[in-house]
Amino acid sequence: MNILSFQSEVVYGHVGQGAARFALQRLGHEVWALPTVLLSSHARYPRVEGEVIAADRLRRLLDGLLANGWLGQCDAILSGYLGHPEQAAVIAEAIATVKGANAKAVYCLDPVVGDDGRAYAKPGVAEAMARFLLPLSDIVTPNAFELVALSGLPVRNIEDAKPAAARLGRPLVAATSIPDGAERIGILAATRNEAWFASATRLAEVPHGAGDLFAALFLARRLEGDGLRDAIARSMAPLQHILSASRDCNELRLIAEQDTLVTPSPSGDLKIEQISSQY
Repeated sequence: MNILSFQSEVVYGHVGQGAARFALQRLGHEVWALPTVLLSSHARYPRVEGEVIAADRLRRLLDGLLANGWLGQCDAILSGYLGHPEQAAVIAEAIATVKGANAKAVYCLDPVVGDDGRAYAKPGVAEAMARFLLPLSDIVTPNAFELVALSGLPVRNIEDAKPAAARLGRPLVAATSIPDGAERIGILAATRNEAWFASATRLAEVPHGAGDLFAALFLARRLEGDGLRDAIARSMAPLQHILSASRDCNELRLIAEQDTLVTPSPSGDLKIEQISSQY
């Protein structure tokens, strides 16, 4: 599959494209990676250099793909962190172009705006995502903080998460970091026809990039034809393995643990149950 990916690009580390692109390629997909920002590393390091990619430059890069006939060969679009609100309209144009050429193309929106009660996207980005990108999405993968931002509803547990996911009004919502008691955390995946909740023990001191990696893995599994339950299981198992191996590290140990992307080992800690949907 050919996947057009709009993400942050870092020279050092495994966030944004550094997580999503490698995972998708390791699973056998072609990735056409367009940077929304180009940075030396993610922002938690003492010094970060780089710049936001101007919307006009992003549009020119897309124009090059279009002129060579490649956008018409695209099977899916994935978008994550945006460096400026104007980028959302450019990505929306690209989605329309791709879907105009391939009606079966899938768009996955990972609405990266914040986490752990803290917004880190630039002002206006969340609003631009909600206006331009959310209505076009086939799959949305917000974390709990982002689900609150998009739905306007509180998300304290799985019962809160169900109506919040339904309010987004999209075909498939896979909401991550949903609290499941004090010790566990989970993912709600819901459509109009079914809903599943997968949970695992909450891990402390893990690096950034888990959400970027999950969105890429979940999109890949859906493109490969997995049903909802299998897509969650085959995304969450390698994610948990990599997070566990990366505890107390500055970056995800994605390269060292890459084999688990292709052949994930079942986790005895992972619990998956079908639940009622509020769609």
